[in-house]
Amino acid sequence: MAVVFGLTGVCCLIYYGIIAVYSGTGTAFSGIWLVLAACSFLMALAAFLFPRFKERIPLRLEVAAVTVAAAFFAVFVIVEAAMAFQSISFGKPPNVNYMIVLGAKVQGDKMSRSLQYRIDAAYEYAMGHPNTILILSGGKGEGEDVSEASIMYDYLKDKGVPEHQMLKEEQSESTYENLVYSKLLIDAREAERRRALERLLGESGYTLPPESESSVRIGVLTSNFHVLRAKAIARNIGFTNVGSVSVPSDPVLFLHLCVRECFAVLKDQFVGNM
Repeated sequence: MAVVFGLTGVCCLIYYGIIAVYSGTGTAFSGIWLVLAACSFLMALAAFLFPRFKERIPLRLEVAAVTVAAAFFAVFVIVEAAMAFQSISFGKPPNVNYMIVLGAKVQGDKMSRSLQYRIDAAYEYAMGHPNTILILSGGKGEGEDVSEASIMYDYLKDKGVPEHQMLKEEQSESTYENLVYSKLLIDAREAERRRALERLLGESGYTLPPESESSVRIGVLTSNFHVLRAKAIARNIGFTNVGSVSVPSDPVLFLHLCVRECFAVLKDQFVGNM
């Protein structure tokens, strides 16, 4: 076991180096690989010394340590499995009234590869669903010269997506805020649309059905590893009929993004966001 833990630590260090060269040492949460490397080396040292001190270690402490480690590993596997299942697209993309396109990192005024993948998928979806409104969601974060929503908007406009098919949401700084602020936009637009229809139909003596009888279909377009959390948050804040479009991720950072997302899922679950 000491050898296994030692090799794991070396692999974590190597992967951290790859991340640092590929996307910079400032890559969000990249320090977790240094932490995992340190933990692996400590576990390797413990496994190496354990036979020498086994008789001095209380059985209760040994069982507790193994139980805690097994519990952490089980939670990690379960969350990653759920993420993998949700990332699988079954059948055709959903036909929805609004598709929320979640932003990703902008490097200065350039799209990251993750955002490029998402916006290219959004363009394909818009071309096949001209009646769906795209909610382009993402504010301006640290190190970003423009908001994620604005760079997506300009890109899609240059590609030929009509302006009336897009709405920008530029306040959010997290996945939770992406969806909350997008919901506010959708609710305001639907309320305005309903008032206009009520006026038109009222002139002819007709009335709209109660609001509870109408249904707005919502979709979320994001990276494959991110679908689970995005849909769970969407349902938690009041969206129903939530569909999704799962987009491939950066192949070099995919492992890192999956590990980071696991912690984000646990955090949002703990604080009640999902």
